[in-house]
Amino acid sequence: MTTTGPRTSPLMIACDIDGTLLRTGHLPTTAVQAAIYTVLGAGHHVVLATGRSVKGAVTAALQLGLDDTWIVASNGAVTVHLRGEHYQVVEEHTVDTLTVVDVALKEAAAVRVAGEIVGTGWRVSAPFPDHELNGAQRQAPIGEFLVNPTPRIALHGPGAHQMVPALVARDLTAIATRLDWVDVTPPRISKASALEKVRKGLGVEPGRTVAIGDGENDLEMFRWASHDFAMGHAAPFVVEAATYSTGSIDDDGAATVLRSLLN
Repeated sequence: MTTTGPRTSPLMIACDIDGTLLRTGHLPTTAVQAAIYTVLGAGHHVVLATGRSVKGAVTAALQLGLDDTWIVASNGAVTVHLRGEHYQVVEEHTVDTLTVVDVALKEAAAVRVAGEIVGTGWRVSAPFPDHELNGAQRQAPIGEFLVNPTPRIALHGPGAHQMVPALVARDLTAIATRLDWVDVTPPRISKASALEKVRKGLGVEPGRTVAIGDGENDLEMFRWASHDFAMGHAAPFVVEAATYSTGSIDDDGAATVLRSLLN
């Protein structure tokens, strides 16, 4: 891999969290932590780009040893700058909750709805299973969702993925991360759109951008980056969409990529 631009100029390395830097529900490995530390020590930028809420993303950042970094959360709907254990919300886009709820009730009346409360947790129509959402859950009637803006809505229930076409037809960004789970964010918002703003703010050359990920929500990030890597365990269509691939999460594939950038 050869990046363009002066080799002494910093890289901006955009990393997905779950399935890339760590396994969901587990701490990062020492190999990944060491690779991040080495890359940062060389003067490069590690930016987290995740579908997690801000609360969940900040927790992961601190576990990874990132205490001064940019985080693109909620699939690009929220961007924060983390310093120490405190963060500043730099940009937030809100989703059309009324439209999402309308589609959900028409397509799958039994679906559970969760609206992110940035930095705190979630407003839920019914309790979600433990560990499915980052942060506290507060049950509320649907009417309360409609008067409280949110950057992301999660829809959970049997066959939830079947709602994606109807949501996209209503000009929403909808990604089925599982057959029973759909994340909905504002139109034309993605990890890539938020990362581009971070890149410009950091003054990194376009040819010095790298992306590592494992999911459908990473595809636009792959197209944005000058050099992109899919994790080895990713679904075939994700691997095929990336220019390069690396080892799986069990092989610390992200650490392999990070170390290679220093060669």
